[in-house]
Amino acid sequence: MALFKGEEMLAGAPLPGWIGRFFHAETMTFAHYDIEAGAADLHQHHHVQEEVWNVVDGEIVLVVGDEVWTLLPGDAAVIPPNTSHGARVVGPCRVVVADHPRRAELPGGVGQSR
Repeated sequence: MALFKGEEMLAGAPLPGWIGRFFHAETMTFAHYDIEAGAADLHQHHHVQEEVWNVVDGEIVLVVGDEVWTLLPGDAAVIPPNTSHGARVVGPCRVVVADHPRRAELPGGVGQSR
C-alpha cells in the first residue's frame, strides 16, 4: 500500500495558470490541478493512455475529437487512448485527471513510485 499526502506530492505548472500536484501508482498517474481564471487553454493533443477528468469545483470545457463537453462539479469524462483532446478554461476550477497506464513524462513519472 502507498499513501500520498497532498503536501508531499510533486508540484508542477504545465501551463500558465495551471498549478498541479502529481503522484504515480504502479499502473496509473494522477494529477490534481487548480486552474486559475484566465489560465491558458490546454492544446489539442493525444497519448496512448486512457484519461479520466473529474471536476471537483468550477467548470471546464473539454474538446474530445469533434465533441465539446462542459463539465461541472461532480462530472467526469473518460477519454479513450489515442484520442485527440484539449481543454478550454472557463474560469477558476479544480480537476483531478487520472491516466492509465502511467504517464512517465509527468513529474515523478520516470522510475519513481511517487
